[in-house]
Amino acid sequence: MQTEEQHDSDGERTSFGFREVKTAEKQRLVDDVFDAVAGRYDLMNDLMSGGVHRLWKDAFVTWLAPPRRSSVPFRVLDMAGGTGDIAFRIAGRSASALVTVSDINKEMLAVGRKRAEGRPYADRLTFVEANAEELAPFADGSYDAVTIAFGIRNVPRIDRALEQAFRVLKPGGRFMCLEFSACDVAGLDRIYDLFSFKVIPAIGDMVVGDGEPYRYLVESIRRFPNQARFAAMIEDAGFARVSVRNLSGGIAAMHSGWKI
Repeated sequence: MQTEEQHDSDGERTSFGFREVKTAEKQRLVDDVFDAVAGRYDLMNDLMSGGVHRLWKDAFVTWLAPPRRSSVPFRVLDMAGGTGDIAFRIAGRSASALVTVSDINKEMLAVGRKRAEGRPYADRLTFVEANAEELAPFADGSYDAVTIAFGIRNVPRIDRALEQAFRVLKPGGRFMCLEFSACDVAGLDRIYDLFSFKVIPAIGDMVVGDGEPYRYLVESIRRFPNQARFAAMIEDAGFARVSVRNLSGGIAAMHSGWKI
């Protein structure tokens, strides 16, 4: 399926925010963004959302509904999960959850490993450097669930990441994605745009010392497919029973699909 992120006619260009770049260059540019913000990533999430991102992530894990306790391990792969926010919530809620955090960015993984130290479920967390487009370290059909939160819009080839998520899931396994999406509340959309383009880069400049990474992040949200188009991409990757739940008027959305 064609998206604004991909240009299949030449197979060489994709979006990096509002710019077009060679697809092969996007991952390096994204890495530079996350290298720059890794140390303050979680603080910036709180400042940018007023802490609402925590409620969204709680809702995401509630919908995933990992078993509280089971004699059989519940194996989860959290893609692009570097700093551990989703993994910690899953492992904290489910005593049977074994969560693998994968991320292509070493700096983000280092933050996640540091944050995991001393937590009661730390021995059930594994951090692995991996590209979401390949997931080479992980075998076919090895996970009960694959999650990704606020990461898939940074993947150069989203369709490949979805195909890889499908590959590593067991039959009956579930894919879930939490991502910024298209605000569908009149009036709120204009306020959201003003805050995104004027306030967020300014906060980034004050806290991180550079507003450019956050300008990219805001632009990448606007280039990401809306709820219906992204749901269609999930279906194209082979998932069934695809459904969407909006959060905060569509500012963020949760997508779910099953490997039947």
